Amino acid sequence: MVASLYCIILAGGSGSRLWPVSREMFPKQMFKLDEEYTLFQKTFLNIANLVDDKNIITTINIKYASAIKEQLKVLQEKFCRKNEYKLLTEPIFRNTAPAMSIAVKYIKDKLNYISESPIILTVPSDQLITNREQFSILIEKGINLAKAGYIVSFSTETTDINENFGYVKTRRNSQISDIEPSALKVIKFIEKPKGKEKQDDLKGKIYVNSGIYMFNAETFFSELKKHAPEIHKNIINKNIENTIPSISLNDYEKLKDISIDYALMEKSKNIVTIPLNTEWKDIGSWNAIYEISQKDKNGNYFTGNVIDIDSKSSMVYSTSKLVATLGLKDTFVIETEDAILVSNKSDTNGIKNIYKKLNGANSSKKEIHKTVYRPWGYYTVLEHGNGFLTKCITVNPNAKLSVQLHHHRSEHWIILEGEATILKGKEFVKLQAGESIDIAIEEIHSLQNFGTEQLKVLEIQQGDILDENDIERLEDIYGRA
Repeated sequence: MVASLYCIILAGGSGSRLWPVSREMFPKQMFKLDEEYTLFQKTFLNIANLVDDKNIITTINIKYASAIKEQLKVLQEKFCRKNEYKLLTEPIFRNTAPAMSIAVKYIKDKLNYISESPIILTVPSDQLITNREQFSILIEKGINLAKAGYIVSFSTETTDINENFGYVKTRRNSQISDIEPSALKVIKFIEKPKGKEKQDDLKGKIYVNSGIYMFNAETFFSELKKHAPEIHKNIINKNIENTIPSISLNDYEKLKDISIDYALMEKSKNIVTIPLNTEWKDIGSWNAIYEISQKDKNGNYFTGNVIDIDSKSSMVYSTSKLVATLGLKDTFVIETEDAILVSNKSDTNGIKNIYKKLNGANSSKKEIHKTVYRPWGYYTVLEHGNGFLTKCITVNPNAKLSVQLHHHRSEHWIILEGEATILKGKEFVKLQAGESIDIAIEEIHSLQNFGTEQLKVLEIQQGDILDENDIERLEDIYGRA
């Protein structure tokens, strides 16, 4: 373990190729690959073998804060830590360049007491590295290069070109080899090569970029100032806090929506790569899930409530319903509570085209499951009909919904578990399990849980518009008003 090393886990991706499980409001890093841990938690556990866990910072969009907090709490209990793990929250989506920038600034200003330019490792939350010991050795090699002022990428040699990944072309460099013999100078970085021209440029020996980087903070900000000056200008003097949100909406919305790969890595001349001679998987598609999963003698992977007869080389992923299959071959069936995907195994990259169609149709199936996570907890849609909608709302301890009103619907709340503190108009009302209250159209209201256990409320809406657009927020501790 490297005591002086810091790590940023980037946990804000959407994962459109893993629809229908992954959605805008519940991305791939939040669901479990096995019975024990989510993809995000597996990433954290991998890194905790290399970095002191108090030096691990997670960046996430504010919409996912509640869910990630709960996952971090599980890990905190695993390591018997008294203090909460650090979570930086972005008020809106702005991709990895702004997210990484605020995290580096936070580490430099608030956590670092060892040197003026701390060494920082950044990792996506949607990858698996199976050989932790070998990965630890590679990280040790990267530290000396980062100290010498290089941005270190970690990559895997390949002959395949896929427009969903980034690639690097390399050559030997004696100055770099003197620091680390296995390292190579990056002469060209091409992110997600689309079109024949870019793909032709990748002929010869190439490496697929893992998205894992290492650098010292001074180098990062120097390169950011040179290649992404607008992000540097709007971050360098800002105060970043371990709060919700960690930076004001006014400051963050000025930043360009751009990945670190396009903003910096494609432009910088200061990048080296270390080959990843360990098993690395980007969990970005159902094919990737299938490849890493334990299969039966017929090459099938089944999870959830599945009954199968005579299928081969197939995957069935059930989250709620019984799925019965017969004689499938090279087929994927993915079931969630409100959508089912059936795909040929060789065609799962095309799922992103379904995602685009859903976007064009303005379908909620792209954005949310029936269960939707919010900064204060989550809700599950139970029934939706003509003029009515019912939800089960779960509010975390010491959490509060925004002070709000609705122009098109009334609400009836029934307390199922816990004690609710409700703002109704200008008065506060306390209700116990079994008690209920009515909220009229355009009546100011809020719901808060002062208890130590979760608060559960059955909500019945009635009106002509029954969606999240009919919320006028007047006050909000999560910066959404």
